[in-house]
Formats: sequence, structure tokens, C-alpha cells
Amino acid sequence: MKEQTVGGVDLHYFVLCKRKLWLYKHGIGMESESDRVLEGKLLHDTAYPRLEKREILIDDAFRIDSIDGEYIREVKISSKMTEPDKLQMLFYLYQMELRGVKKKGLISYTKERSTEEVVLGEREKQKVKESIAAAYKIINKSKPPGVIKVPYCKSCAYYGFCYVMEVDENDA
Repeated sequence: MKEQTVGGVDLHYFVLCKRKLWLYKHGIGMESESDRVLEGKLLHDTAYPRLEKREILIDDAFRIDSIDGEYIREVKISSKMTEPDKLQMLFYLYQMELRGVKKKGLISYTKERSTEEVVLGEREKQKVKESIAAAYKIINKSKPPGVIKVPYCKSCAYYGFCYVMEVDENDA
């Protein structure tokens, strides 16, 4: 397996589901078949039409949704995943600061029509570094972590993969 790097989406998956992170980083991609992922892509194309630059690739290393003045902006469908969303944004802020660009973050939740400001401080930098190290430990394992059933599993692109052998009690 080639050397892996950890990015913002990876840290989002790290908080959300360690198994999803491992599968994704090992080339098992289910996102292209997910209605939720397609909804997110459509959202990125249509939300905040006044923003000039979208989907900005930084140093061929990571991609941010947009830069809006002093802010990096991430657009999300809903605020159901605030912890993973925030760590993803902190990663982007940290990476930009390493490149000499100091910004604040905005996470915009379109369903709720709300926006959360994220600021990178010393404590947040430490959290990003620790999360990257922990994500590498998961990615470098020889097999994926086991399934841990959480409420959002059914809306995950990997649901069919993780639960292919399970029989739903309603189907039996």
C-alpha cells in the first residue's frame, strides 16, 4: 500500500466512524453511489452564489469549499455532525497557518440557515495534531475496525457494505 496522507475529510471520518475512515483510505469508496453525498455536491454548487472561488485545491494536498474574506468557509447540509465538521475545519485552518495564511473558519449549515465560527488556538492545534496521529494508527492497521452501530449508520454511504451480512428484524 502506498504512503497515505491524512486530510480534512479523513479527520471528519475519523470522528464520525473509524471503520469508514479505514475503508475510505484503503480504496473502498462508496460515496459515488450515495444520495446524501450527491445532495452535498449539489449543495456546494448552488449554495452561496456570491462566493467567487469554490472548491479550492491547496498545494495539491487538500480542498476547501471557499475563501470568503478573512474566512475559510465550509458548507454542510445540516448541523447533525458538528464535532466532525469542526475538526475538519480546524484541520484546514491549521494547514493554512502552516503555509503562512491566518484565517478563521465558518461552517455554514444550509438546512438550519446557521453559521458557526471556528477559531484555531493552541488547544485546537494540539487536537488536530493528536487526531492526525490517531487517524494514521487506524489507517495503518491491517484490517478495518469492527462495526459500531450508531444512529446515523443507515444514512451512511457504507451502510450496505458494513451490514451486508445482517438481517433486519423487520425482514425476517
